[in-house]
Amino acid sequence: MSDTTCHMSISLDGFCAGPHQSRDHPLGVRGHELHGWHIGDPRATEADRTATSWLMRPRGAYVMGRNMFGPIRGGWDEPWDGWWGPEPPYHAPVFVLTHHEREPIEMQGGTTFHFVTDGFDAAYAQAREAAAAGGGDGGVDIAGGASTVRQALNAGVVDELTLDIAPVLLGGGESLFDGVRDFDFEPVEVLHSPLTTHVRYRRRQPG
Repeated sequence: MSDTTCHMSISLDGFCAGPHQSRDHPLGVRGHELHGWHIGDPRATEADRTATSWLMRPRGAYVMGRNMFGPIRGGWDEPWDGWWGPEPPYHAPVFVLTHHEREPIEMQGGTTFHFVTDGFDAAYAQAREAAAAGGGDGGVDIAGGASTVRQALNAGVVDELTLDIAPVLLGGGESLFDGVRDFDFEPVEVLHSPLTTHVRYRRRQPG
């Protein structure tokens, strides 16, 4: 399907990353506690494996923020090709929001990072075009982080939002919904495990 999706892990107090994000703590302090359900915690259940299949389903293109792409701020004054090694998990075009121009980076496995300097709307339009041109389901995923997801929600482009709500209080960090003007979604599926509650929402239809 050509829907736009977004899948985020958050804490009970609404943070998708802990405070003090850095090269050593890409998810912020204690942010890794939100992700045990899909990165090897032995308590993971069939519900977590199902949610992992939602997370990893192929999409036609992705949009992400610069902070998700890496820890470098300002100009691209050092080499950085992302957190994921030579073969990132996307296998599709990824459009990275940034204020600093950079040439595209082609990675193994079909991922190419494109750097977009004129805002979310431009990045999303390019992602839609690339997804449609690439065949498959033609869908776009909003990969994060929090600022990019907030922009997507406020733009009204997200059709399906999945939240993995971990029983963790981070007390600070990157708030997923700070500044989001409306939440026009309804839950359509809920899965539980000892590690998180997975809630899949769909945008409400008019009428």
